[in-house]
Amino acid sequence: MFERFTESARHAFVTAGVLALEAGHRRLDTDMLLLALAETRPFSLATFTATADALRGRLDLRDTRALLAGLGISLDEVRQRTWSPGEWRLTRHRLRPLRVVLYGPRGEIVLAGAARKVVEVALWRPGAVTGERLLWGLLADGGNGAARHLQRVGVNVRALVAEVGMPTHP
Repeated sequence: MFERFTESARHAFVTAGVLALEAGHRRLDTDMLLLALAETRPFSLATFTATADALRGRLDLRDTRALLAGLGISLDEVRQRTWSPGEWRLTRHRLRPLRVVLYGPRGEIVLAGAARKVVEVALWRPGAVTGERLLWGLLADGGNGAARHLQRVGVNVRALVAEVGMPTHP
C-alpha cells in the first residue's frame, strides 16, 4: 500500500507507527497519525499551526522520552539507528481485507478502524498520497477527534480545510 505514498507521507505514517509502539498502544489510531503529522510536517500548510508538543499534551501518551533519558538513552538516537522508512510495509490482510497492518523492524501494529479510514480516504483519489491527503483523511471523519484536538491547540480548522482543498457542504 505504500507504493503510492510520497517519501514524506511514508515517513509521517511510519513515525505514527513508531510513536504508537513506543506508547505501548495495541493499535495505531488517529491520535498517533495526527501527532506524527505535527512532528514530521510532510506539507507546507500555513494554517496547520499545531506543534507536536501542544498535541502531545492533549493526547494520552506514555512519556517514553523522559523515561529513557533518565536511563541515559536518547530516544532520538534510538530512532535514528532503528528507523528506516524503506524497511516498513503497510499491508492489507488477504483473508481479512479490513485488517491493515504496519510492519517494520521495530514491530508490527494493526491500524484501528479510524486510522484505516484515513488511509482509504488518502488513497481514494488517483495519484500520490501526500501529507495533505493524510490530513484530509483525518479531517474527513468528524468522529475521530482530530479536528477537536487541532481546535483545542489553536488551529483554525475551517481555514485548514479550505487550504487543504477539502470539499465542504454549504
